[in-house]
Amino acid sequence: MAESIISRFTQAAGLQPRKDGHRPVRVLAVASGKGGVGKTNVSANLALALQLAGEQVLLMDADLGLANVDVLFGLQPMFHLGHVLEGRCTLNEALVQGPAGLTIVPAASGLKQMASLSHAEHVGLIRAFSELARPIDTLVVDTAAGIADSVTTFCRAAQDVLIVANNEPASLTDAYALIKVLSRDHGIHRAQVIANMIRSAADGYEMFEHLRRVSERFLDVQLNYLGGVPYDEYLQRAIRRQTAVVEAYPSAPSSVAFRNLAATIRKWPPPEGARGHVEFFVERLIGAGAFA
Repeated sequence: MAESIISRFTQAAGLQPRKDGHRPVRVLAVASGKGGVGKTNVSANLALALQLAGEQVLLMDADLGLANVDVLFGLQPMFHLGHVLEGRCTLNEALVQGPAGLTIVPAASGLKQMASLSHAEHVGLIRAFSELARPIDTLVVDTAAGIADSVTTFCRAAQDVLIVANNEPASLTDAYALIKVLSRDHGIHRAQVIANMIRSAADGYEMFEHLRRVSERFLDVQLNYLGGVPYDEYLQRAIRRQTAVVEAYPSAPSSVAFRNLAATIRKWPPPEGARGHVEFFVERLIGAGAFA
């Protein structure tokens, strides 16, 4: 029984080859140390840029208390993850279609209980992906800001963690705190950094280098620079229109940046197998009787 649960969980998270011959799903967890750095905009536009490049992308809103991916796209979903947890609908029934065929899993907004799920419920959400009846190349998970249990849970279930920060002292301090928690407490020793709302390419790289030097000096962690997204008035216009900038203004500087990020990710080798942390996490839950 335990082996079956672990197998379903890792397959659902994209950590095992699927039986239909489709390549394993790449799972990207997008996180930030604090709110207000544009994490959800990065998640949404990166997911759409990957979709427009030919990927089949599922965007999951995993900010379980203050969901806003659906608001960003101007969508009004009938169901959300809270309904999936309650058994009121399946995950397939909760899915909504975004632009260009992007599939979105909406989360509940403003529901306190969704922001304080148990470990078993976090695992149940990720396991629910085994029910999906459609091929997926990439799963982009927009986590909550900060270092809550839900954030670390979804980061552990991903092959790659993308940390969004900007060049402000509070953002960098909180990004370091997130990296510290992930590496010291959860065994995640590698992460990609996206510099958001930067003034120039040099500004973004300088921000990354500062974060990298401090992190690698005091922590057992390797940070890589995925790239930067400039501050862009067109992005602000897209937000007000409740559209993604890569769709509304494809020639805008931020749109070009998101397409570059997507192109870099598509060059990464495909995932080949489980990273390990997910299985250990599930085994601990089974040992604690979470699935009894």
